[in-house]
Amino acid sequence: MNKEAMYKLGYGLYVLTAKTGDGSKDNGCIINTAIQVTTTPNRISICVNKANLTHDIIHETGEFNVSILSEKAEFAVFRHFGFQTGREVDKFADYPDAYRSNNGIYVITKGVNAFISGKVVQEVDLGTHTMFIADVTDGGVLNQDPSATYSYYQSNIKPKPAKTETKGWRCKICGYIYEGETLPEDFICPVCKHGAIDFEEIK
Repeated sequence: MNKEAMYKLGYGLYVLTAKTGDGSKDNGCIINTAIQVTTTPNRISICVNKANLTHDIIHETGEFNVSILSEKAEFAVFRHFGFQTGREVDKFADYPDAYRSNNGIYVITKGVNAFISGKVVQEVDLGTHTMFIADVTDGGVLNQDPSATYSYYQSNIKPKPAKTETKGWRCKICGYIYEGETLPEDFICPVCKHGAIDFEEIK
């Protein structure tokens, strides 16, 4: 199988945010799986890696916001929300480009064209991920900038990898390099949590 076929699927990129039930912790992560599943009732689904702190918060509280990234988004927002873990850093400490929506959860404002708020009605265990199906409780349009697709991110936002003499495998998402002749099929990137399918051999 040519794994590159998976990259031809059209999907967007989003900052998923949540807040703990006691209000003591805000967090967010990058996801690429958010879709409307029904219009009546108005529902969306999101899939979240269980390794993410945001996953645990949504499992606890059942509420979240999806900030839809636009083509104006800079790599810094992907690095900030995607390449570090909320278990070790406070991603919203002194973060200026956000405000709280009606559900009290942050919405990202820079490089974002709209947001959707959700309240979970069902969870589906997918092994490494959980699918949360949620009623849409709120939403807003920030501007008319085109939404960023995964393909657009790869071609126009993500920095091109630097040349290296290291033998191994490079993560196509964040650039992390795994040194070795073969990459384990079950390898998970320690930086962005993507699997072996998102690595390319350094030649």
